[in-house]
Amino acid sequence: MPLPTNILVLGLGELGTAILNSLSTRAPHTTKLTVTLRPQTISSPSASKKAEIESLRAQGISILAADISTLSLTSLTELFKPFDLIISALGFASGPGSQVKITRAVLDAKVPWYIPWQFGVDYDIVGRGSAQPVWDEQLDVRDLIRDPGQKDTEWTIISTGMFTSFLFEESFGVVLSDDGEVLVRALGGEENRVTVTSPGDIGRAVAEVVFDGDERRYRNQVVYTAGDTISYGRLAKTLEEVTGRTVRREPRSVEVLREELEENPEDVLRRYRVVFAEGKGVSWDKERSFNVQRGMEMQDARGWLKENLEKKGLGGK
Repeated sequence: MPLPTNILVLGLGELGTAILNSLSTRAPHTTKLTVTLRPQTISSPSASKKAEIESLRAQGISILAADISTLSLTSLTELFKPFDLIISALGFASGPGSQVKITRAVLDAKVPWYIPWQFGVDYDIVGRGSAQPVWDEQLDVRDLIRDPGQKDTEWTIISTGMFTSFLFEESFGVVLSDDGEVLVRALGGEENRVTVTSPGDIGRAVAEVVFDGDERRYRNQVVYTAGDTISYGRLAKTLEEVTGRTVRREPRSVEVLREELEENPEDVLRRYRVVFAEGKGVSWDKERSFNVQRGMEMQDARGWLKENLEKKGLGGK
């Protein structure tokens, strides 16, 4: 199968932007890149939005006005028909059911190749019924694309672990800094591990897969990336080494985190803490990752910390 010549990227958030930038750098002149933007974004008077749109056009990226969340399945199917590769960078913020709707439209449109929004954990291993119910929809997507009766659309799932930056978000509750003290809450214990990849590196991996040139090398399979696979104990040690501060460790058992979730079952972040504490499907060995096998250097947790210390209030003594 030849390289795709008409690629549509859904969404222009942090990941969509990274994917487009990498595609645009790698794409041959015969490949057309298009991104969906909501009509209100295109017509926004915001100077930053206007600059963003001008930058896209300067790179030769076309803009397709479409609000994926409000379009019907039929309209979405028609929208998708001209493209030979669709990459979804619309995450969970696009609303419940959106991943399934997008996937059904891709399949109904008989798009030759599809990279769905699966830039996260290994949902096959996590399984259904986890503390994070939106992950069940990711399995619904996998069921649709893997259906034996589905012969028209090839697919590639790219599992990346969590965004590296999210590991250090105070709201996530793992790395906390207050009055000069740094605390690492080890979800499920200090030996528990998590795989992380930065959006920029995910974008590079997507472009590497798309423009590999080896027919079907990555079709109908899961590709794993890993900027780092790190235990919470090693995370604490890395923080000490990079910041020069003493880092306090506080193990958080699955049982405790489940009790906290029961107090507020709708708290999305508490749901995340439980599933990452359970440690099922949220990490894999970096050595077997796509990027290591391809010799691609990616940013690890230490590199991210060095780059973002001051921004996160984690500067040295």
